[in-house]
Amino acid sequence: MPIQILWADDEIDLLKPTILYLKEKGYDVTPVTNGKDAIDKVETQRFDVVFLDESMPGLTGLETLMRIKEKHTHLPCVMITKNEEENLMEEAIGSQISDYLIKPVKPQQLLSTLKKVIDSSRLVTEKTSSNYQKEFQSLFMKMQDNLDFNEWAELYKKLVYWEMELDNSNAEQMQEIFSSQKEEANREFNKFIIKNYKNWIKAEPGKDAPVMSHTLLKNKLFNLLKDEKPTFLLLIDNLRYDQWKAIQPAITNLFRIEEESTFYSILPTVTQYSRNAIFAGMMPLDIQKKYPDMWRMDDDEEGKNLHEGDFLSGLLKSTFREEVKHQYVKITNHHNGELLESNILNYMNNKLTVIVYNFVDMLSHARTEMEVLKELAGDEAAYRSLAVSWFEHSSLHNALKKLADKNINLLITTDHGTVRVNRPSKCVGDRQTTTNIRYKSGKNLAYEEKDVFAVKNPDEIMLPKGNLTSSYIFAKEQNYLVYANNYNQFANMYRNTFQHGGISLEEVIVPVVTLRSK
Repeated sequence: MPIQILWADDEIDLLKPTILYLKEKGYDVTPVTNGKDAIDKVETQRFDVVFLDESMPGLTGLETLMRIKEKHTHLPCVMITKNEEENLMEEAIGSQISDYLIKPVKPQQLLSTLKKVIDSSRLVTEKTSSNYQKEFQSLFMKMQDNLDFNEWAELYKKLVYWEMELDNSNAEQMQEIFSSQKEEANREFNKFIIKNYKNWIKAEPGKDAPVMSHTLLKNKLFNLLKDEKPTFLLLIDNLRYDQWKAIQPAITNLFRIEEESTFYSILPTVTQYSRNAIFAGMMPLDIQKKYPDMWRMDDDEEGKNLHEGDFLSGLLKSTFREEVKHQYVKITNHHNGELLESNILNYMNNKLTVIVYNFVDMLSHARTEMEVLKELAGDEAAYRSLAVSWFEHSSLHNALKKLADKNINLLITTDHGTVRVNRPSKCVGDRQTTTNIRYKSGKNLAYEEKDVFAVKNPDEIMLPKGNLTSSYIFAKEQNYLVYANNYNQFANMYRNTFQHGGISLEEVIVPVVTLRSK
């Protein structure tokens, strides 16, 4: 079916040669001589694009444009005028025109505009698909190489880039191919983690180990504290690298990126372990030994992250000779967020202000439990979109706006990510076994060996144990652990939900970004 064009111009008779040219190129043109007729035609016929002369008697092109857009928001409109005044162009652009042409308009200009307005989506899809096809083999070959932890981080960044590009271009066929490639990447990444993890946690970051949860502040924050300016550490719980890339434009409107990198979350990739390790600057087993009254095991009823501020104070005291004036702020609800927005400038008096924001973590848990959120966040792209929508309308965003013109350091990071799970794996444990579906800790665990990374002796990976015979298992890739009792019920409940605690690129490799005032 040919593209349908509505062209409104009071000198339409003079444009007959151009209209004939467009018809020869396969476009159907409906000519009208004024804005009122254009509005009437739009109400009764389907058009793919509207050309509007700005200087028509009666309703001007701008007035016609606004009337059309009131009911047909997404109908592309192109303004054509002799007037090159800047304020007119700005007003037209502000009224959501798709393009702006200056008379006299050549036929080739019209063709170019039609390609851009009508075919842009198709052309972008084709170009993105073609580019990804070229990159596909290169990515596949890299996965087969003996990558180190830096190269795996770079590979994951490339996968996130292509995932977002393919989502934005609606290249559905390529998206299916990409999903298979990401699954393959996660299979190889799991092998890599299982082979190297035990050596990393006892090594210093550098050549032999990546920056991990327990070495994050030492390697990414403490140098910033040498500056005279105030430093803010913003930890958005459960923020994946792709979610960071999605909210990055809103943040870089306010601050300048000095360094964007990643670190590796420790196992299990859950708040209780990874975030306590971040603020204590040590692995969970060492935290338990140094702070036996503060560490809580999985089966304890008390909150597992009640002492992060204490751990942070202890780490700062043991690292710096002089006292570092600091404050720890945790945001867990809307009211806390409003208080943060109101008080943010008061924190300028601190050398260090740590803000832990829990929204994304709450989103992942709520998505598991609420059917409406399952619909809203049905896939990776929708999950990113929800995070962006939250951030842009959040008290956190408003607080950062207040800091934007202040001379500060800002470090944005997280504790771990999440992965969308779709393969249930049966396991068995006693009553004291942890309830998380991406990892289990307990005694007498039974499981499908191919689906997990099993650690019989938790001391080897610096994790505490509930009793002498406790062990840990971590789900690989997109598996999730379900007990044999009521297996089908829970398998269906958790399928295609976002979970954390196990091993995947999405859970383990997470963002850490240093920013400064512009």
